[in-house]
Amino acid sequence: MTQTQTQPTAAGRYFIGIDVGTGSARAGVFDAEGQMLGSDKCAISLFRAAGHRVEQSSREIWDAVVAAVRGAVAAAGVAPESIGGIGFDATCSLVVLGEGGVPLPVGEADRPDRNIIVWMDHRALDQAERINATGHKVLDYVGGRISPEMETPKLLWLKEHKPEVFAAAWQFMDLTDFLTWRATGDLARSICTVTCKWTYLGHEARWDPSYFEEIGLGDLAADGFARIGTRVVDPGTALGKGLTEEAAAAFGLLPGTPVAAGLIDAHAGGIGSVGVGEGPTANLAYVFGTSSCTMTTTVDPVFVPGVWGPYYSAMVPGMWLNEGGQSAAGAAIEQLLDFHPYTPKARVLAKEEGKGLPDWLAERATARLETLSDIGPLVDKVQVVPEFLGNRAPFADPNTRAMIAGLGMDRDEDSLIALYLAGLCGIGYGLRQIVEAQAAAGAHVKRIVISGGAGRSPLIRQVLADATGLELAAPTAEEPVLLGSAILGAVAGGAYPTTEVAMACMTSLSDTYRPQRAMQQFHSHRFEIYEQLQALARRVAENA
Repeated sequence: MTQTQTQPTAAGRYFIGIDVGTGSARAGVFDAEGQMLGSDKCAISLFRAAGHRVEQSSREIWDAVVAAVRGAVAAAGVAPESIGGIGFDATCSLVVLGEGGVPLPVGEADRPDRNIIVWMDHRALDQAERINATGHKVLDYVGGRISPEMETPKLLWLKEHKPEVFAAAWQFMDLTDFLTWRATGDLARSICTVTCKWTYLGHEARWDPSYFEEIGLGDLAADGFARIGTRVVDPGTALGKGLTEEAAAAFGLLPGTPVAAGLIDAHAGGIGSVGVGEGPTANLAYVFGTSSCTMTTTVDPVFVPGVWGPYYSAMVPGMWLNEGGQSAAGAAIEQLLDFHPYTPKARVLAKEEGKGLPDWLAERATARLETLSDIGPLVDKVQVVPEFLGNRAPFADPNTRAMIAGLGMDRDEDSLIALYLAGLCGIGYGLRQIVEAQAAAGAHVKRIVISGGAGRSPLIRQVLADATGLELAAPTAEEPVLLGSAILGAVAGGAYPTTEVAMACMTSLSDTYRPQRAMQQFHSHRFEIYEQLQALARRVAENA
């Protein structure tokens, strides 16, 4: 890499990364070396209803983004004219808009502002099964089976259950693309969103009309895909003329500030973490939040049954991506803890110390250990398969459910810690399955790079390293997802020539956790039991 490639082309410029997760909108201001100068966040509402429905409001989310950006810029103490670019990421949720961008209800008709079907919404289970039964060739690029978390099953549900809303829709957008449209007025879609969640064939730069016709969404093909995206661009591409007058006024920034085509949130975490060392092909990005995502980058396409992809240019432009993960990760630990009788008291104690319950338990467990690896005496015989929302990968089975074994009648703190640690092991074993399935297909990695708020504890990181048998590292950036989006803003603003160059210059690793050989037999034995319980859970689901 030449000296001119390793330095930003415009000194003294700053970049904003904006992340919309499941529960909040966040913004961070970064310099050209990837240092965060200030951040802010604003909570967003989540509306749940019967039938596995989870909805949000695009108006509320946009307002939360505005508040977070203003707060981050104020915290950073930088002038509006010093902002050289903005990048967005968000959950892969479906936004439904009427003519002119008016929200259309995806649930109850008297709730028009609830116009987002959230990624975790599983209302389209039946539609996903019917789509999978077609065996269409585009499914080869989603691991062989489409998930109800993806957008075409949700679109089919909408057409079948709310035909008047489907017919009235002007645009169906992934949440990231909605945000960049609100900021710039540009309807271009990111190749990340449409390839990963909408069945766009990124390597061929086209939609497949026969797929939409076969599954019952032929009207989307008939109008030339105008409602789901006719212009598809790489992440980091500068959109429109930058911030519109309206968006700039809302953000307190200058009109024309460059805005990048965005990413799904987990993919932004990948951009913000895996560019170090031997580069993205050696590092698996593991984003551990409410759910978890694994991002594996390859030079050539690798087909892994049950793992989404291979997706072309979906994260690093010009490279292929396989995406796995767990539908519930941090949320699975929270759900698991709620079953224990000591949890109400533990929550009170944790709150008194200003901590969330998982963080409090990690600290209590760590205090009992000689080393972070030596969890055997604490976890005892408890085993957990934490698949409360099914298996995202490598089995692509949304119907299976969690299994818990080895419980006694204890009701104290020690037994709650045992359940917590068993849940962490279960998360680690699920990650191990994904790594092994990908390796068997030819996608090998040397290291796991972790990000996400649920995985910050050193105990969690060591347990995951021991459970998977792979070195695990943490990025230096405190907020790698925000950094990933800021990197896109830096590319859109011309500070760096490519995403890969920006990744190399703006990211680095801090702590490293190596699997301890002494724990290999312990985890191999538990992993064997984990897989037996998991298989039993699938049998139960099949016979229910």
